[in-house]
Amino acid sequence: MRREKGSGSIYQRKGSPVLWIKYHRHGRPFRESTHTTNRIKAGNMLKTRLSEINQGTFMGPQLERTKVDELAVMFVRDYRINSRKSLTDAETRWNQHLKPFFGGMRAIDVTSEQLARYVDKRQQEEAANATINRELAALKRMFRLGQQATPPKVVRAPKFPKLAENNIRKGFLEDGQYRKLIEYCSELWFRSLVECGRTYGWRVSELLTMRVSQTDVAQKVIRLEPGTTKNRDGREVLMTDTVHKLLSALVHGKAADDYVFTRANGKPVRDFRVMWQNACTHAGVPELLFHDLRRTGARNLRRAGVAEGIIMKIGGWRTRSVFERYAIVSRSDMNDAILKLQETENRVEQERLQAEAEQEQIRAQIGHNEAILAQPTASKAVN
Repeated sequence: MRREKGSGSIYQRKGSPVLWIKYHRHGRPFRESTHTTNRIKAGNMLKTRLSEINQGTFMGPQLERTKVDELAVMFVRDYRINSRKSLTDAETRWNQHLKPFFGGMRAIDVTSEQLARYVDKRQQEEAANATINRELAALKRMFRLGQQATPPKVVRAPKFPKLAENNIRKGFLEDGQYRKLIEYCSELWFRSLVECGRTYGWRVSELLTMRVSQTDVAQKVIRLEPGTTKNRDGREVLMTDTVHKLLSALVHGKAADDYVFTRANGKPVRDFRVMWQNACTHAGVPELLFHDLRRTGARNLRRAGVAEGIIMKIGGWRTRSVFERYAIVSRSDMNDAILKLQETENRVEQERLQAEAEQEQIRAQIGHNEAILAQPTASKAVN
């Protein structure tokens, strides 16, 4: 029986018992194998396609065949083309964690349920929520690139969960600990690196890649060129007297393209984890990370009365939310605040008691004077 116009058709190709369906969307014909010889199943598949077209959720057979692996190729290529510093991290997240779970899966099959299963799996592997969030962000980026492709490889993406993160920095380098830290290693590069870290709150990668050309000893200026920092923003700061003294000695005799932080043999400093760990142990802070100097620098600037907006520019924090994760107020800062509050309350109480004592003296004096005035005048003696 002939089907009604606009309702599509079911047919067989010559020499094959498998049924095919044909339908139209915006005047464009689509032909698709049903992979079955059952006419009822083929009819149901055709009804599904027509319903998707009417509801605006139709993706088409080609898009339904897109695999997550294809999106991952686009994702890695995008990182490589844009020279992103985290390319290695992106490849590691895909190859070690995302690919074993989503590799080979059709993009259309990545649902909220599948994402929840992935989160549960990673949490059972004791991965931190922050780590899982970065992995999901990579997967989300893959879907976004698929949507932006021409022609699109995916039409829609699932809703990606965002887990609560507890990654607030905890370490501070106090002045006494700093002296013990540099006491352990007297090498110029180590002391200079620590001093710059605690002064400006810069990342270790930003410091270790600095070239002599980025320092102007005469003008006492350090420049981080745009594109060399994590957020790609450039920065320019003045040297403190201590930083100027150390860097002047460190860059003396070097060419403009030489690295600033080099060892005694002239080789650039790449990895100093063992030195750092031993120095921290000597200083009594074995859990301290070099990244904690970032918090220390922010706190020192804040104590000096520098506005938080300026601190963010010096340290390279682009957003307020990220800056606040560093919780730059230490326990000693809070203790100092409470002590100042107590001192204020004690001073106010002392001033109140002193004022009451003065009022009491005034009242006592007035009462004494009134008593004298109230006494009868003595009679004059008669000769």
